[in-house]
Parts: sequence; structure tokens; C-alpha cells
Amino acid sequence: MQLSVKGKQVDVGDTLRQHVEKSLSEIVSKYFNAPLDAQVTFSREAHMFRADIQVHARRGITLQSSALSGDAYPAFDEAAGRMATRLRRYKSRLRDHHQQQQQDRAEQEAIIASSFVLHGHQDTHEEEIAENPVVVAEMTTPIDTLAVSEAVMRLDLGDLPALMFRNRANGGLNMIYRRTDGHIGWIDPSQNVAVNKPAQSAASGATKPAAKTAINK
Repeated sequence: MQLSVKGKQVDVGDTLRQHVEKSLSEIVSKYFNAPLDAQVTFSREAHMFRADIQVHARRGITLQSSALSGDAYPAFDEAAGRMATRLRRYKSRLRDHHQQQQQDRAEQEAIIASSFVLHGHQDTHEEEIAENPVVVAEMTTPIDTLAVSEAVMRLDLGDLPALMFRNRANGGLNMIYRRTDGHIGWIDPSQNVAVNKPAQSAASGATKPAAKTAINK
């Protein structure tokens, strides 16, 4: 696994770099035979140290985690611990997902969609906001065919705010997203409803609810 360790206004010495490499390799190698690459970035937030970890484990699986602490070492250890916890949660599903992914690749390629980064307007009284927003960056992103439970796994492992995917059950485009109440929202246009699922329920493997599900708090 190619590993990049860098610091933003933080001096990353050889001892810290070796600690990162040893700890991260031990965690990731338990679940992936040949992870592609990883990047760990240390930075400062006021008087705190922040550690951001990103691991490209294999096609379609990106692991992300971060943490803050008073020192760089515990910041990394906490972020790595969070990643390890998520991986343990999906241990068996990662194996099944890999087998299904190989089958999907043979049957149906991912949709390649255009994605854009739009300029975020600040509160200002200088001028009226234009009808068409300013495009800051343009790129492409794959939209894979997944079961809902697989999409939830990717959302959780990647620590993502939202994920669009093609639902394996009906072939339609679906969206899952993190709600402000901590649950996961699931939008399936084929049902003409937005189905809100508790995070634990979604991760347990249910691929489609029989009806609207209540949010358990």
C-alpha cells in the first residue's frame, strides 16, 4: 500500500510516520489483501491537532476518518480506532460486497456522471445572486449499482454526507444521506416517497422496507 503522510503547519517526523504506517497497515490488512493507497494528513485547529485518514482500499471502497486531540499521536490513534470500528461492523459484508462487485462489473459498468463544485455565496449585500451559480470545478464521478445495505456501508466507511447509486433491486437512481438527527435518509423515486431509516436498521442488511418506516430515536 502506497502511504503518504504529510503535515499542514505540523512537523511530521520519522517516528510519527513510522507509527502511522505500522498502525494503519495492521488495521487495513485485516480486511483487504492489497489496498491501493492511503493518505494521512496532520493539521492544526487552534490549539488542537487534527488527523485525517483516507484509504483507497479497492475500487468503490474508500475509508475516511478524522479526529482532534491535544497531540498528533492520540489524534491519529483515535481516527484510526474509528476506522477499525467501522471495518469490524462490516467485516462479513465487505466479503460479500467484493464478490457482488465482481459480478456487477462483468454484467454492468458504472454510470459515469458529471459532477460540479459550485461557488458558495457568503451573506453579502453587495449584489444580487446570479440565476446561474458559478462553477468552481468540474469532474466526473461513477454511480455504481448497489443494494441499499451496500450503499449504507459505503456511506459509513467513507464518512460521506450523501451517496447516489443505482438500486440493484429496480435499476433506478437512489440517494441516501445523513440526517441532522443522526439517522440515514433514503430516497427512492420509484416509491414516490422518501423513506427514512434508522442508521442501525439500514446497516443490518434490510434492502427495502415494506412501507414507510418510522424513525426510532
